[in-house]
Amino acid sequence: MLLCNGNLKMIEEKVSKKIVSRETLKKELQGVKEDLNDLEGYMRDLSLFLPLAVCTINPAGIIVNINKAFERMTGYQTLEIVGEPLEGIFFEKELLKKTIISIGQEERAHLREVALTTKKEEKIPVALSIAARKDDKGSLIGCFVALTDISSEKKLREGLEKEVEDRTGELQNSRRALMNILEDVEESRKRAEEERNKTLAIIKNFSDGLIVLDFEKKVSLANPQAEKFFNIASKDVVGKNIFDLTGVPTLVNLIDILKKEDKVFRRELVLDKNLTIEVSASSMILGSIALGTLIILHDITREKTIEAMKTEFVSLSAHQLRTPLAAIKWSLQMFLEGDMGEINEGQKDLIGKAYQSNERMIALINDLLDVTRIEEGKYLFKPTLSDFGSVINFVVNSHKEEAKRKNIKVVFKKPGDKFPKILIDVEKMRLVIQNLLENAIKYTLPGGQISISLKDYKKEILFEISDTGVGIPKDQQGRIFSKFFRGSNVIRMETEGSGLGVFLSKNIIDAHGGKIWFESEEKKGTAFYFTIPVKKEFEEFLKEF
Repeated sequence: MLLCNGNLKMIEEKVSKKIVSRETLKKELQGVKEDLNDLEGYMRDLSLFLPLAVCTINPAGIIVNINKAFERMTGYQTLEIVGEPLEGIFFEKELLKKTIISIGQEERAHLREVALTTKKEEKIPVALSIAARKDDKGSLIGCFVALTDISSEKKLREGLEKEVEDRTGELQNSRRALMNILEDVEESRKRAEEERNKTLAIIKNFSDGLIVLDFEKKVSLANPQAEKFFNIASKDVVGKNIFDLTGVPTLVNLIDILKKEDKVFRRELVLDKNLTIEVSASSMILGSIALGTLIILHDITREKTIEAMKTEFVSLSAHQLRTPLAAIKWSLQMFLEGDMGEINEGQKDLIGKAYQSNERMIALINDLLDVTRIEEGKYLFKPTLSDFGSVINFVVNSHKEEAKRKNIKVVFKKPGDKFPKILIDVEKMRLVIQNLLENAIKYTLPGGQISISLKDYKKEILFEISDTGVGIPKDQQGRIFSKFFRGSNVIRMETEGSGLGVFLSKNIIDAHGGKIWFESEEKKGTAFYFTIPVKKEFEEFLKEF
């Protein structure tokens, strides 16, 4: 277009100056006409194939021409809309007025998004670009209007905006949730701190001493009572391994106990003559994780003092009672033997019953004295190398008549000839077997059976006595080795008994380095077992005592 305009100007100048001839002028005009035809064809092809929707308007906004892309976008054919106002058909009124007025100065304008109304009255979002058309003098003769369908971009933008909005909402919700969590955490922290302070207050003011070891056996806590017991300062031991504190004299005995046993239950520890404590230690486990060890120290000085006073009282009373009981025994025996003259059968029967009652009193006094000796640590015995089977046989034979009177069968499975001799206090072991056998006879109903056996396991022997008696109630079995204990079911059927026999038996077995235990089911019977180490060398035996 610019080229054609330039050629026309050149021809006009030549004509005005009469530089060229008519023939030459005719040829040049023919060339310009051909150029114009070529340009027209080019513009027509460009309008046909250009994908961008373009229309031409005059300064009043009237459509002068449109391309195929514009037809496809709007749905109008060229003849339908040429000569019509662009605003009235496709856009809202006044939308382009200011833009067209100002286009003369700016030469081009761009509207990012406007609504285009199609022939089917559909609204399409488009981006609108306007470029000015001016003549040679610079006057506005019209505009080129280009339309770009931005439906996809708008959907994408709206999707992005929606996603951003959703994400923003999610972030806000997450922020609110996080703030709630933080508030809950802070509240939980305050509650945990309060509980911790309460726990520390309880530990600090606890009447028992507490020492806490971590899983590496390092002291992590020692409460004031523990500090008082061992005369230590918490700051001097916390963080140190308990087994490295042997330099603290008061802790040596406690360390020895912890080295020997992982779990400690009510072990007495004498710290000085005026202080005795009871030590219990157990593992602290959370789920399957071992957290450490808790050591509880209970002051039993007062209990030990009272127990010593009771033991002293029982010992004194028993000794004081033995003399008059012995005198009564010999006096009654003199009557029974006729040393004081002849007595009739009625008198003899009455004195005999008195004599038996006196004997039971003497036996009880002897049991009480044995108990006091045990508690005072003076219950020593005289070990000799003995045939344990003979000891059992002696006790069984001495109780045959009693068992026969109650119609109870006693079976002793004697060991073979190669059964080893062992170091025992024969008198004390007879007392053990006697106590267990008498209990079996007392608490087995007529027609029942008692079985006794002795087995050799090389390093120890196993004694067993089982009966078909009334058994021990399950809820009372934990007290069976306590002093003066008798089951509620046997008290009703057998009024005699001190409840000291099993207690004494256990202490005698313990003194021999053995172990004693039982199995029982109410109304079905009871079985007592004990083991004694096989010691053949007297010197070896004495090393332990």
